[in-house]
Amino acid sequence: MKIRVLLVVLFAVLLSGCVGTPDAEGWRSSQKNEFLKILETDKYASICNQQPLYEKVKQTRNSKLMSKLLVAYTWNLANGCIDLKSFKAAQKERRARKIKTKYETYLQEVKASDILMQLKAGQSIEQILKPYVPEYHQFNDLIRSYKLLKNDANISDDTLYKIRLNIERVKLMKPHHEKNYALINIPEFVVRIIENDQTALSMAVIVGKRHLQTPIFSTDLKYITLNPQWSVPDSIARNEIIPKTLRNPNYLRSHHMVIRRDYNLKSPALSFNSVNPRAYVGGKGPVPFKFIEVPSKKNGLGRVKFIFPNNHSVYMHDTQSKNLFKRKVRTYSHGCVRLSQPQAMLKHITENYTSVSQEQVQKWYDSLKTHHISLTKRLPVHTAYLTAYVDECGQVLLFNDIYGFDKLQKLNFEL
Repeated sequence: MKIRVLLVVLFAVLLSGCVGTPDAEGWRSSQKNEFLKILETDKYASICNQQPLYEKVKQTRNSKLMSKLLVAYTWNLANGCIDLKSFKAAQKERRARKIKTKYETYLQEVKASDILMQLKAGQSIEQILKPYVPEYHQFNDLIRSYKLLKNDANISDDTLYKIRLNIERVKLMKPHHEKNYALINIPEFVVRIIENDQTALSMAVIVGKRHLQTPIFSTDLKYITLNPQWSVPDSIARNEIIPKTLRNPNYLRSHHMVIRRDYNLKSPALSFNSVNPRAYVGGKGPVPFKFIEVPSKKNGLGRVKFIFPNNHSVYMHDTQSKNLFKRKVRTYSHGCVRLSQPQAMLKHITENYTSVSQEQVQKWYDSLKTHHISLTKRLPVHTAYLTAYVDECGQVLLFNDIYGFDKLQKLNFEL
């Protein structure tokens, strides 16, 4: 494998026409000058906790120190400058307090030997760093805004810290090379379809409650379900559905719910009193029978849901609670993302990412029967937590720290 890497970088050098005699560490003068120029402006906001080393490198141009800094700078670019050890401890403590919270961090492998091999082979510093530069346009936008606002006497230290923290969050997002993706920005209560760095569609959303947080993670949108059934999770069955039905025997009928041994509507029907419901009030663990809300115009999931398979059992979907979109703070779900304009999302996704005609989609929609539409083009979905976001006009938007991550995530350096 290392031989292949070496051959690739040597071939790249021949193509680039890089010239110059390397020193004992493998540095050419052109590479040193290029790296120092990147460091001078901290182009990729990745000096972070290496400021003392940078000062030594700037004064001495020592090749060994410069190699050490190059590896560290690459690691900070790939994996961010947030103290993840303390953050993970804080998350563990939260979960112990019955707060459902998950924040996936997508760390990349950075091998010093590979970095130095590329250096010695004559690759430019930009070529070495490029695989680790986040391709989300927010990365460069936030860095640009941070540098501009840093020189503004009217901008508070708290605002600068907030922007800087969000630069690091972008580094922790899952690397991708797609021009198109969906970005659900939880503290903004907005989902956007980004296509070629432009917003093709955006709308308001409702996200998880503060103790039932929408998880931060990335995966691909796989299919759309028209007229979905709601397969009630066991935790909701224990803590909500069973207690409500015990108080009100008509609850299941009024909410179009049935009971089965599994989540298949074709399974034999069960009655509420036959399943010993009181034994499953509260607590944890699986429930040996399942509640299903059947497809209807009044289904809690609405008429459509967008599935990106994950271990958190969350997805985007329609909702009956349209009135909640009038509120500024919209933390009302059990973790799923409710859409304010599900029909607009359905139209855009089916037109641009499936092979199904709008006429066929409408026919299936009107049938009130469940249908699934698979995507034919890849569309990653990222649930993100960006409390600072640069809009397309270049304005920095700041949002409240609804889940407390601004407090829990600490930078590993002083601004």
